[in-house]
Amino acid sequence: MSTSTKVIAFVAGLVVVFAAALGIGKVVGGPSEPSESKQHGDHDMAGMATPDYGLQSTESGYTLAGLSSPSAANAPGALTFTITGSDGKPVTAFDTEHDKQLHLIVVRSDTAQYRHVHPTMSADGIWSIDWTWPTGGNYRVFADFEPTGGPGRLTLSSAVSVGGTFEHRPLPAPSRTFEVDGYTVTLEGDLTVAGGTLGFTVTRDGQPVTDLQPYLGANGHLVALRATDLAYLHVHPENASSPGPTVQFHAEAPSAASYRLFFDFKHGDVVRTAEFTVTA
Repeated sequence: MSTSTKVIAFVAGLVVVFAAALGIGKVVGGPSEPSESKQHGDHDMAGMATPDYGLQSTESGYTLAGLSSPSAANAPGALTFTITGSDGKPVTAFDTEHDKQLHLIVVRSDTAQYRHVHPTMSADGIWSIDWTWPTGGNYRVFADFEPTGGPGRLTLSSAVSVGGTFEHRPLPAPSRTFEVDGYTVTLEGDLTVAGGTLGFTVTRDGQPVTDLQPYLGANGHLVALRATDLAYLHVHPENASSPGPTVQFHAEAPSAASYRLFFDFKHGDVVRTAEFTVTA
């Protein structure tokens, strides 16, 4: 069989596999292909040794496998998956990073829906969490973890197509401030491909908040996503123990593009998220 014939047969096989995923939240392609201009996977953003910034389902012998979820919006169910090793068996040993063994980030393709949650793992290595999709559309599910004895921290993902009403929302305009539950969060600094410091200052009723509470082992948490393809950049504070009002992060964009920043902070025993659109 010629090389071209093999490639055609392989692609046809993939189509069959994807079609068979109907009836659950089915795995599909992402909102767009990864940009060719992205950097090679340095370790400065999250210890991720991958050039794909979380857009792949397999890396270093580990695979995000068996992802299942409700097939339509507003239908309660469970989101489940496993992390398998090079032997194809579920991995059951993970190091605790930022207070959790696995972080699950779920975002809609237009970044209008975002969740950061923590599923639980059964003894046989199946991760699960109660789940309801808020709308129809395409979503990407990121698993951020460090297998015990493995190559370090990994981020793997799969895309999920959800039935139901979907209304595409344009990317919000860039802004330096975000209001949430009476809090104002102000972004300081610029995201650049050269790298630098981003600061998030939290105020309430015009007064600085100086008693931020620890959340996931730090007083702030940041996820950055490239708007074109949802390339994932998971960053953590430079001043992790600062009680506020400003939490700082070192961030380096893999390419010049628009990004969405999701800054989580905890105050009054409630975790809130401030969202920003920036251009690197």
